[in-house]
Amino acid sequence: MALQYHGDRTTKGVPDMTIDGETAYEPVVSLTDAARELVVSLRADEESPERLALWLEVSGANDGAYTYDLYFEAAADASGSDAVLHSDLLTVVVPETSVEPLRGATLDVVDGGLAVLNPNAPAGPPGGGDLSGEVAQRVMQVLETTINPSIASHGGAAELVAVEEGTAYLRLMGGCQGCGLAPVTLSQGIEVAIKEAVPEITAVMDVTDHAGGRNPYHQPAKK
Repeated sequence: MALQYHGDRTTKGVPDMTIDGETAYEPVVSLTDAARELVVSLRADEESPERLALWLEVSGANDGAYTYDLYFEAAADASGSDAVLHSDLLTVVVPETSVEPLRGATLDVVDGGLAVLNPNAPAGPPGGGDLSGEVAQRVMQVLETTINPSIASHGGAAELVAVEEGTAYLRLMGGCQGCGLAPVTLSQGIEVAIKEAVPEITAVMDVTDHAGGRNPYHQPAKK
């Protein structure tokens, strides 16, 4: 189940310090009591809730901020490189690729919904990205042969801006720019297709200026 947000294992993260020769771990993400209670109440509606953890991962970036996927999945599915926060009521899993972007974040309840309060912001796409490399060319082939023919029916298109350290930076255009369903199209369609065809890509970041689209759903702040 995907969650909407406004985001016998011990507490585990990535090592932050060494104390008296022992490695100490700081939780990557913290939860307020209100957030934990809300998540536990939502999980109660799931089948075998005691097996399920809350998974929190970065799904992309938009307007200078990360976007997130929150969903329930078996805690046992976590790998040894994922960050796992275990408590009596709830286990939280942060996939390895989302650990650094989420380090120090807090999951809270804002206006009745879950909100990820993250002190980190995504870096902008690398300037002057070289798209001549093999990985970039394969990503571009996926866009040209699979993605763009599909989203063209909605007047949309996607272009590769850069590839750096396993991250593909994409810009959405046409009907996808400013579309309220753009995050879904990216996370459930484009990102899945790229990762399956190009395993070297571990993350896909949306660097589109959605506020400049034909029907922007990100409205500029009023002054």
